[in-house]
Amino acid sequence: MTDFDVIVVGGGNAAFCAALAARESGSSVLVLERAPLEVSGGNSRYTAGAFRFAYDDVGHIRELCPELSKEQLDITDFGTYSTDQFFDDMYRLTRFRTDPDLCETLVTKSRETLTWLQKNGIRFMPIYGRQAFKHEGRFKFWGGLTLESWGGGPGLVDGETDLARKAGIEIRYGARVLSLIQSESGVNGVKVKMEGKTHEIKSRGVVLACGGFESNTEWRTRYLGPGWEMAKVRGTSFNTGDGIRMALEVGASPYGNWSGCHAVGWDYNAPEFGDLTVGDGFQKHSYPFGIMVNATGRRFVDEGADFRNYTYAKYGRVILEQPDQFAWQVFDQKVTHLLRDEYRIRRVSKVTGATLADLADKMEGVDKQGFLDEIQHYNNAVQQNIKFDPNVKDGRGTEELEINKTNWANTIDEGPFEAFHITCGITFTFGGLRVDPKTSQVISDDLEPIPGLFAAGELVGGLFYFNYPGGTGLMSGSVFGRQAGSCAAKT
Repeated sequence: MTDFDVIVVGGGNAAFCAALAARESGSSVLVLERAPLEVSGGNSRYTAGAFRFAYDDVGHIRELCPELSKEQLDITDFGTYSTDQFFDDMYRLTRFRTDPDLCETLVTKSRETLTWLQKNGIRFMPIYGRQAFKHEGRFKFWGGLTLESWGGGPGLVDGETDLARKAGIEIRYGARVLSLIQSESGVNGVKVKMEGKTHEIKSRGVVLACGGFESNTEWRTRYLGPGWEMAKVRGTSFNTGDGIRMALEVGASPYGNWSGCHAVGWDYNAPEFGDLTVGDGFQKHSYPFGIMVNATGRRFVDEGADFRNYTYAKYGRVILEQPDQFAWQVFDQKVTHLLRDEYRIRRVSKVTGATLADLADKMEGVDKQGFLDEIQHYNNAVQQNIKFDPNVKDGRGTEELEINKTNWANTIDEGPFEAFHITCGITFTFGGLRVDPKTSQVISDDLEPIPGLFAAGELVGGLFYFNYPGGTGLMSGSVFGRQAGSCAAKT
């Protein structure tokens, strides 16, 4: 088969950023995507398309969203999200474990990378529906997450695919890369299986951007621990760790939080893997405005510990640790108008009750009396003298409970009541390969660069530990993908 300067393994956002950057440098580029065309794009296609990036003021937002009207700007407070804030969030949420050099590259190159994508033709828009509440006639953004790609994840992948084709990048679907070709000079190609036949394709550089191992049940249980075989997979079924495995086979250094992952509250009756007809609609992220209870009827987390952007990616693990791996989110009429759109999809595991006792009868698997007792204790503990405000961490919490709620606590006493059945949905794994923070070149277990081998996206280890700031995955894929493609083109 025809050889190429750069081969990119994967077909999602990180892969296309690598491919586009390599092509910009004048290289011939081949993208090998394991999935068939109709479900291509990796986890990127399943996302809502949010990007976390550092910006100083509304001017930076206007640069990225030139289609914003004056009317929209007049009714929106975009605030700021400085590099210092981004750094603080990364360090705080990872318990100061994030690799400082990888983190510096991610944060300092975040806005310039979005600008690069925008100038190439990717469109962005404010996330009005999920990240901003209207307060006194103005939308106010919170949590540092402001923009998303037009059309969400599917729109992002389709847009990047179109850009790649227009740039003359060759894309082959249903192409599973089996191993890397290595010589004394380094990695110089891949072995790939297509239409039942195995081929060798040579190149000067290879970029691995084909996801983590979250869709590999055996690896999940081996590295994340017992019980993780029970988790649902939010995205693609094709992220089984192929890129990590083949890199380790040529001596790459494993790195990062191999027992950690991004996992969220996910509809209890969702399928085993993601469903593109629903997208991310199975997630249930309005829990800060209600409570979560397990099978005993008891609360088990501080639902209002922080904005959901900073807690949702770790609470999936906590839900999986509950009896029978499920929980119920409970809301009353004071807050149901604040629930995100995903609570209104057709395929939702929801029950309603005119009274709390009626609701408890319908909450499958829950100890009714335990639940009613818990609600009474919770309601009695709410600090009702503090004003409720969903736009800020309002300090309206509870007192003298075993697990207090820190913000957004309301009594649950206005029916009809609603409850949503959830389990754990895994998004991506945190452990992966060690890469050079300035080049994205894969590092060997002798801590030397492996010539010709680069990596980007979910399979880069060392960025995330324990938790994750929302919207950082696509941003990381873009930053390190662009860097990997550019550097691979120079090999």
